[in-house]
Amino acid sequence: MGSHQQEPWLLENGNLKVLTKEMRHGHGRSRTAHNMSSSSLRKKSDRTLVSKVRCELLRNVLVNLQEVILGTKLSILFPAIPIAIIAHFYGLGRPWVFALSLLGLTPLAERVSFLTEQVAFYTGPTVGGLLNATCGNITELVIAIFALSSNKVDVVKYSLLGSILSNLLLVLGTSLLCGGIANLGKEQKYDRRQADVNSLMLLLALLCHLLPMLFRYSGGSDAVAAANSSLYLSRAASITMLIAYFAYLIFQLWTHRQLFEAEDEDGEGENNGSDDEAAVIGIWSGVAWLAGMTVFIALLSEYVVDTIEEASDTWGLSVSFLSIILLPIVGNAAEHAGAIIFAFKNKLDISLGVALGSSTQIGMFAVPLCVLVAWIMGVKMDLNFNLLETGSLALAIIVTSFSLQDGTSHYMKGLILLLCYVVIGACFFVQRTPLNQGNDVTNITFKSASDAVLSA
Repeated sequence: MGSHQQEPWLLENGNLKVLTKEMRHGHGRSRTAHNMSSSSLRKKSDRTLVSKVRCELLRNVLVNLQEVILGTKLSILFPAIPIAIIAHFYGLGRPWVFALSLLGLTPLAERVSFLTEQVAFYTGPTVGGLLNATCGNITELVIAIFALSSNKVDVVKYSLLGSILSNLLLVLGTSLLCGGIANLGKEQKYDRRQADVNSLMLLLALLCHLLPMLFRYSGGSDAVAAANSSLYLSRAASITMLIAYFAYLIFQLWTHRQLFEAEDEDGEGENNGSDDEAAVIGIWSGVAWLAGMTVFIALLSEYVVDTIEEASDTWGLSVSFLSIILLPIVGNAAEHAGAIIFAFKNKLDISLGVALGSSTQIGMFAVPLCVLVAWIMGVKMDLNFNLLETGSLALAIIVTSFSLQDGTSHYMKGLILLLCYVVIGACFFVQRTPLNQGNDVTNITFKSASDAVLSA
């Protein structure tokens, strides 16, 4: 047993059996819908050639490269990463840097999900679940932190809002639509209990977004005092949201874990089921790869934040449209595609877990965390996402909650959700509000209206 523990790079051939049956079963329970969704885009590696390499260290490194870099159907997008770096350093067109960085983030986000799952083989189901809870939306978090460091608060709000809208309307809508069409002769059912918990969390997040916006507009004529009070309220609400999210993790990983285990049994018997029974890389190798992927995500996220305004000017698209619509679609394409694939297979629990789970992570963890990080950095970020953005969020959450009430699905539900996303996308497509002036424009509108009433 000791020789197995000293193998830091790879556990292969007979060494895979060092993981006991109980450990494998514990890992299976720790797999979330995000893991299972991303696994649909993975491909089995053929180690025939690599196994012939005599040097053990070189063989282990090559197997790691094969599993991590070539073990995904999105490996064709990896060349976009060095091309984006070269384009940045040689001063090529900044819109091209923006586009290449987005493409490079797509396989990186999928690989982070794969690596957290590999690490979870050794850490157990609880730590594996916590890893997913913190790393599941690492792309959005890193982009948000770099935007905050550049004082682009609107980009942070737009990108986080766009991720929630994309998951609730685009991903879930497309999944229900495709699943309904592909399974016309079958009754599509899902576990409503998990959907109810996520819907309640999203409604709490909506309340925390609504109150700072309403508080500012009901604060009287002193706009500065109202803005400061809204900021303090947002920080208090963010702390409350993080406490609620921590309670949600306890609920999900300990006290009511059975509510989140249904999709595991659905995944048995799939083509990749045998691969999921054992780790393909070692724990320290997984941690090292995870750190390296995070570094590249940070680098490309910095490029995205720095070039988004130039891309907006060149392409004639508003920053709000790029941040709310384009960034979430490209950044989470792998996870979204996996949700749709499982909907085709009539496994809606996994699709719902991806869409609602990601929305809950962003709304109850990423958004309040960004508010507190901005507080530490001395940046004034509140939960007031402006009237249009908050209204879109409210309608998305309400429509989704109504759609999931009866525990059954058909293609009309998916079509309605998808059309809602199209209308919201068209709204931000025609919007031309300048960056960092969204609050000013709204305040001017309300002030002008109040002045007109008083003068009358």
